[in-house]
Amino acid sequence: MSFREKMPTSPKSPLRRRRSSWTGSWLNHPTTSFKEVVSAVIQSQSPRSTSKPQTSDFDFNIDFDFSKVDRTLSLPDSLLLRILQKLPDSQNNNNDVSLVCKRWLSLQGRRLRTLKLLDYDFLLSEKLTSRFPKLTSIDLSNACMNPNPNPNPPRNSNILLCHKSTSFHVSSDSSNWEENLLPSEVIDRGLRVLGRGSCDLLKLVVTNATELGLLGLAEHCSDLQELELRKCNDNILRGIAACESLRVLRLVGSVEGLYTSSVSDIGLTILAQGCKGLVKLELSGCEGSFDGIKAIGQCCEVLEELTICDHRMDDGGWIAALSYFGSLKRLRVLSCRKIDSSPGPEKMLRSCPALESLELVRSCLNDKEGMRALFKVCDGVKRVYIQDCWGLDDDSFSLAKAFRKVRFVSLEGCSVLTTGGLESVILHWEELESMRVVSCKNIKDCEISPALSSLFSLLKELTWRPDTRSHLSSKLEGAGIGKRGGKFFKKR
Repeated sequence: MSFREKMPTSPKSPLRRRRSSWTGSWLNHPTTSFKEVVSAVIQSQSPRSTSKPQTSDFDFNIDFDFSKVDRTLSLPDSLLLRILQKLPDSQNNNNDVSLVCKRWLSLQGRRLRTLKLLDYDFLLSEKLTSRFPKLTSIDLSNACMNPNPNPNPPRNSNILLCHKSTSFHVSSDSSNWEENLLPSEVIDRGLRVLGRGSCDLLKLVVTNATELGLLGLAEHCSDLQELELRKCNDNILRGIAACESLRVLRLVGSVEGLYTSSVSDIGLTILAQGCKGLVKLELSGCEGSFDGIKAIGQCCEVLEELTICDHRMDDGGWIAALSYFGSLKRLRVLSCRKIDSSPGPEKMLRSCPALESLELVRSCLNDKEGMRALFKVCDGVKRVYIQDCWGLDDDSFSLAKAFRKVRFVSLEGCSVLTTGGLESVILHWEELESMRVVSCKNIKDCEISPALSSLFSLLKELTWRPDTRSHLSSKLEGAGIGKRGGKFFKKR
């Protein structure tokens, strides 16, 4: 007899028995739930199942902990992302979600939109773009600082140099902070890596880049809308035209004590011709004069907000160029040691047609000629903000009579201005509706005249806290505070 004839044909023969599968069990028992099928398969494949007698086809009384089963595996990524978005901000801001498993780590990386990078090598290794593929806003300012520029750095440097959002450790014997910057070639290489992996990028902050790095970034990130270039110069602005969707631009030239760079009229003209769609522009630590500001006003026809911060415009004349801005609505002058040393002849000072708001913050306002020129060009503003400025005495503030349409004025930290100086100006503003006076110690309540008091009664909104100490004492008067509880614990 052949071997084939001697083979057992009984269905109970172990040679004929097929290994059970979850699909077969589910198909043979349509009424069985998926959970029961999984339990049966695990039981049949475990070593203990061979030693235990089988009482039925499905014995569900097995020792299996379903609490350890990841039930989120059955959820698609899109649905799980929607669930994670419902978490409160306190849980979204920490890394608890990314510690659950690798899948949740990947999903958390896809959810992140804004990132401030501290290690530039993380970008160069392409780990940033793979870990966070959906980033729309990246700040590279701190990462552009070399943590160990000195070949023999101190082991424990507790000196932390901070400037606004930038901070880095320095040694006690270091005097040239510019050596802490990474080389421009390294910065450009990182921008090219970022461009290849972040097509959704909308906002970027970078330091010490060049024209080539900006071109490599703009080649892939065509939707970039907001850009901040620190340690900027005229050359890098040659590549600014490649950012066709740019709407907000901030240029930082020189920062005293940190680094020096030059943005002159040449760079401002290149900027004006390459970024005609700008809506907001900030020039910080930049040079230039009438010609550069005029070019921006003529080319950037939709520019609505201009910020001049710590300018180095020694040649002067930039105020006269403001009349070329046809759509400018908001002008901000921040941290300027002087307004305009040479504003030019009177006939050049024409009104800025669409200007509505003027803000002077932390600036020196003792330049009478510059202040007169600025107030004349801005004579049509409706809102005036002056905060923490020094040199604003009664004579300087009297130049504000040139304003014809002021409806709101805010004065904060103007310690030299007096009550008489304030009254002499605001009584000329016939359209004034709201006023805010805070921390102006030379403006006294006792010096308010009947005319000024009558004006206060006509205002729609008034915030009056010129002297914080007197205001606090007047509020506490009659409250019983400071009387050792005598008001509340009288003996009956």
